[in-house]
Amino acid sequence: MDTISSSLSSPETNRGRRALVLGGGGSTGNAWLIGVLAGLADSGVDLTTTERIIGTSAGATAAAQLTGATPAELLEAIRIADARSAHAEAARPAQAAGSANRPVVDHLERMHWLIAESTDAGDLRRRLGASALERLAASDGAWQDRWRSTVASRLPVLDWPSHEVLLTAVDATTGEPVVLDRHSGVDLADAVAASTSSGLPYRIGDRWLIDGGFRRNENADLAAGFESVLVLAPFSGNSFTPPEWGLQLDAQLAELRASGSQVATIYPGDEFDHLFGANAMNLALRPAAAEAGFARGKRFAVENGSFRV
Repeated sequence: MDTISSSLSSPETNRGRRALVLGGGGSTGNAWLIGVLAGLADSGVDLTTTERIIGTSAGATAAAQLTGATPAELLEAIRIADARSAHAEAARPAQAAGSANRPVVDHLERMHWLIAESTDAGDLRRRLGASALERLAASDGAWQDRWRSTVASRLPVLDWPSHEVLLTAVDATTGEPVVLDRHSGVDLADAVAASTSSGLPYRIGDRWLIDGGFRRNENADLAAGFESVLVLAPFSGNSFTPPEWGLQLDAQLAELRASGSQVATIYPGDEFDHLFGANAMNLALRPAAAEAGFARGKRFAVENGSFRV
């Protein structure tokens, strides 16, 4: 069972309410999520007042960013600041630019190996946690402060919002899923830092936590019982794990519909695959990912006017 605030509503009390799910997807995934939300808002669909927002990894950053800025403001920040990063990246020698993705490639290779060695989802989470703790032991010990500073610099405000925001993580020692909210006694920046820690673990209290995407990449099941649920999935619902483990987005959507929810999804589209995967941490691609998301959000608003979000 997830470690989760006891103040959260049960599925039975969520009828008539809306939930927004923001899945993981790296740096480009975060930009795409912001673009989608800005495109929806530009078309008159404001999701910042949704009763429950569930953020995982890159989606946790986006969920926290929405507490202090509008989607349009966040999109403009990407257009301005990250356009400069794109110019700097383009000016690098080809070999140096390519090497920037090596940690992501290494991470994906490690994921494939650990999945092959694991017997089920719980076993995989424990192996992922053990691997992260091993890398922490071999590190210089400065990870925690560096990562919190980086995360905090990305957030417009550092206070939890009054509406319900759930940020996911996984206990690196036990493999137990963790869900953090404003009642958890954890700073917003710390919660986001934990949810985005896919490499080394992040300490909160006496627990070391790793990326919430290791629970499920979208964690849409945390919206069980809500009348309408909109899922934004930068990785298009793809999963490396065996289908019988039930971690894939299709399984989560089936669970939501079984609980009575009306569900819709937004994916980037195959033509934008190059923006994600091994390129998910390429800052030079953030503006393109944001623009792709903006166009996708506007198209969704036109094509799905009857969906209540």
